Formats: sequence, structure tokens, C-alpha cells
Amino acid sequence: MKPDFKKYPDGLMPAVIQDQKTLSVLMVGFMNQEALEQTQKTGKVTFFSRSKGRLWTKGEESGNFLYFKRFWLDCDKDTLLIEALPVGPVCHTGQATCFGAQLDKNFLFQLDKLIASRKANPQPESYTSKLLASETGKVAQKVGEEAVELVIEAISENPELFLSEAADLLFHYLILLHKKDFSLSDVINILERRHKNTKSND
Repeated sequence: MKPDFKKYPDGLMPAVIQDQKTLSVLMVGFMNQEALEQTQKTGKVTFFSRSKGRLWTKGEESGNFLYFKRFWLDCDKDTLLIEALPVGPVCHTGQATCFGAQLDKNFLFQLDKLIASRKANPQPESYTSKLLASETGKVAQKVGEEAVELVIEAISENPELFLSEAADLLFHYLILLHKKDFSLSDVINILERRHKNTKSND
């Protein structure tokens, strides 16, 4: 399907911007056909600014670009959903989204991002940074230890300890992913492909 820009007298279609990793809604802008084409060509999300009266690439002044990944159309072909990866805060107020922090609720992806940042910019007092700086075998061993502790608590009668060990395992599993230069999204992509294959074989 192609966007039906002719539905609007000014040719400007609403474009909802979504973080591809966290699924948070980042902002809403307007695109005409030229803006969408430039977005796809440059790989940077570009809108038509009604106040400036011209094409405007998000981040052209701040450097906080939105790197375009793909777009979706709604059923009426008159609204765009743009998946992108943000660099820095999206809102001019410094917030991660133009709707405030309340929409950035996917904590697991936030944690994944935090671990990535600890790897890129190690903090001397950070447990995460220290573990990421150690040998891969040590990180893998830690994951194994947490898995054993979870199994032990699984047969106990203490749900609080079971959940605590589950959280520990998940946290250290994410660290191991980043130690191996992967992220949560890489694992999710595999699960999505498996799910699609399973559905097609039903």
C-alpha cells in the first residue's frame, strides 16, 4: 500500500514516530510525499514543518536525529507510523519523548539501553560496568549460578525469593547478551521469526 497524501488538501499526513526498540511513542509530525521520500533516501526522519514552511529533518540543529527503519500505514492509508531509532532526547525539553516520561514505560528495554551505555561508557563504581569488563567466561558463569539459584527457589515455597532470583537471572542474562555484542532486540527478532513460522505451519 502507498500513502494517500491526496486525502489532505495540503498534502500533509500525520506521522506518528515510534522507538523501534522500546515501542515508545516519541512524537507526532506531518509528512508530505517529498518528506517521506527524503526520509527513506537519507535514513533520517524528515517532516514538513508548517511553521518553517519547508522540509525539516529532526535533529538538524540539535544533532538528536531519528534514524529511520521502516514505516507502516493504517487501514485508510492516511496516517503513517514511522519506526525509528533516536539519538538523544527527542523533545526540545530534554525528555525522551514529546509526551513525557510516562510513555516510556517499557522498563526491560530501558534496562537493556542502560547496560549498553555502561558498556560504551564504563562507570568505575558500576557493578554492570565491572562485570562487562571481565572475561566472557566469568559473565557466563554468573548467569549459570543465577539459573541454578532460580531452579532451587522454583521448588521452594517462597514466591518472593523465586521472583527475586528470576529478576537476577534476567539482569545477568542481558549483561551476557551485551558482552557478546548483542541486545534484547536481537533475541526478540528470533522469537518473532519463530512465531511467524509456527503460525504458518498451524
